[in-house]
Amino acid sequence: MADLQATLTDIAKAIVGSPDAVKVTVEETETNINLTLTVAPADVGMVIGRHGKIANAIRTVIRSVAGGGKRVNVDIR
Repeated sequence: MADLQATLTDIAKAIVGSPDAVKVTVEETETNINLTLTVAPADVGMVIGRHGKIANAIRTVIRSVAGGGKRVNVDIR
């Protein structure tokens, strides 16, 4: 399995205006992997995108990188 935390961090840093404020935390259980992406308040809109399109694209990429074993959730804060 790829390093999901590093992948999500790299994607977010490429999008936001304040890459130093990007933080990703991981909580893993038997069946789930929960990634929480925290960005600067001014950058939340850039990460979510119009109608959530960028957020959905990020979730799709992370789920495809993770493979099939566990359910992957990405929360943006």
